[in-house]
Amino acid sequence: MNTALVTGSSRGIGAACAAALARAGYKVCINCIERIDLAEKLRAQLENEGCRVMCRQADVSDGEAVRAMVRAIEDNFGPVDLLVNNAGIAIPQQFQDIKPETWKHIFDVNLGGCYNTIQAVLPHMLHEHSGCIINMSSIWGQHGGSCESAYSSTKHAIIGLSRSLAAELAPSGIRVNCIAPGVIDTDMVQVLGRETLDMLSREQIPLGRLGRPEEIAHTVLYLAGAGYTTGQVIAVDGGFII
Repeated sequence: MNTALVTGSSRGIGAACAAALARAGYKVCINCIERIDLAEKLRAQLENEGCRVMCRQADVSDGEAVRAMVRAIEDNFGPVDLLVNNAGIAIPQQFQDIKPETWKHIFDVNLGGCYNTIQAVLPHMLHEHSGCIINMSSIWGQHGGSCESAYSSTKHAIIGLSRSLAAELAPSGIRVNCIAPGVIDTDMVQVLGRETLDMLSREQIPLGRLGRPEEIAHTVLYLAGAGYTTGQVIAVDGGFII
């Protein structure tokens, strides 16, 4: 049984990914920064289904906290074989209004979080010549979003990181891929308001609806088992970007 770490997995896309992997037989660490109550609720639910799950509260932008989390996973479940970098934040603002500390915070969490977690799990993967890393980007990393310059920049950088690492780590048997979700029905997109979300569904998403977190989780499961797939960016966006 392999071990998976899913960052930012107390709710939304991360929770769906953690649940899907646990039900598929992975030992899973649910990570959160604040909502430990939701993380524990998900853990209890999955354990009642017979899954092996643990929770760990850690800020992915804090390298030492991430290393401590990975050590705890190793002590409980063994080394991490599958890393899903899902943790991320978005603070929509016009570019001229973004304060330096806000810009830095978004980069520290979204991109720095990937750096910290990959650095923490990579030694084992290199030693075993095996491993799978899945980084969560966004359609705004592919296309760019108005009033989302900081978020879009980090998500574009995650695509570059994924492709570069895929080339670097392939000779060591480690696969790195990227998912670019579209407008997924989570707490993060609710700030747009129901009217805007309905307009997006009608006018900009060819499939005519918001995505579901479980649909991103299906793609994570596919990439986890797709042994000849690396360096790819898979859009799961209902046709938003064609």
